[in-house]
Amino acid sequence: MVHYTEVHGVRVPTFIYGTAWKEDATAGLVRLALDAGFRGIDTANQRRHYHEAGVGQALAAAGLPRDDLFLQTKFTYLGGQDHRLPYDPRAPIATQVEQSFASSLEHLGVDRIDSYVLHGPSMAHGLGGDDWEAWEAMARLHRAGRTRLLGVSNVNLGQLAQLWTRSSTKPAIVQNRCFAATGWDRAVRTFCREQGLVYQGFSLLTANREVLWDSRVRAIAARLDRTVPQVIFRFALQVGMTPLTGTTSAAHMAEDLGIYEFALDPAEVETIERLVA
Repeated sequence: MVHYTEVHGVRVPTFIYGTAWKEDATAGLVRLALDAGFRGIDTANQRRHYHEAGVGQALAAAGLPRDDLFLQTKFTYLGGQDHRLPYDPRAPIATQVEQSFASSLEHLGVDRIDSYVLHGPSMAHGLGGDDWEAWEAMARLHRAGRTRLLGVSNVNLGQLAQLWTRSSTKPAIVQNRCFAATGWDRAVRTFCREQGLVYQGFSLLTANREVLWDSRVRAIAARLDRTVPQVIFRFALQVGMTPLTGTTSAAHMAEDLGIYEFALDPAEVETIERLVA
């Protein structure tokens, strides 16, 4: 069973099921994840890469109490969308946020979101006017109690520090693709730890194929009689990261949740932390 941490009075699972790139299989896979024991579901109102309505279908079929679930979705700018838009592209950014949020509630069949995430800044470096307009619109949703937490994804340290310093409503969650080659996003993780933010890491396996074959990681897995993916996910937990898994295998879902049953030695954590960087 997934464990939890508390953030501003909200129970946030320390392991989350991610729903990107699953298309028509989304509903069935989310139901499998819920049956396996996952209670945190990550999606986005971005039909290009997610099928948010499919998540809602799985939630309805599962029939779990709403308070048992942690639902996280995202607002995605026009540049990240295809033609299936959840808002009027001619509308101001703030209106787009409101329209996308309302569409997410409809897709998911709920009356509130647990974590609403800006799906990446509008610029590669720094934050622009659209970002501040979007964030303020998201903050209004938060103040109205329609989303319990706010977050930002695909963000670098400079952007995160700028958002943290200048915003009156602070982010509670950061979600980044996490590469061993860059020290598992160590600088952003450190900022999150110092400021009390939840750091969510995605693509821990798919972005780090070389790590999965590293002899040192395989030796750790052999010592523990665990799989390499379990070792990587357990490492993530022990360095203060909330991992996302997007597996399409029911067996792997069960294996993933087995990471709460064992621990790495501190030296093993350090070995994986320093593998490539």
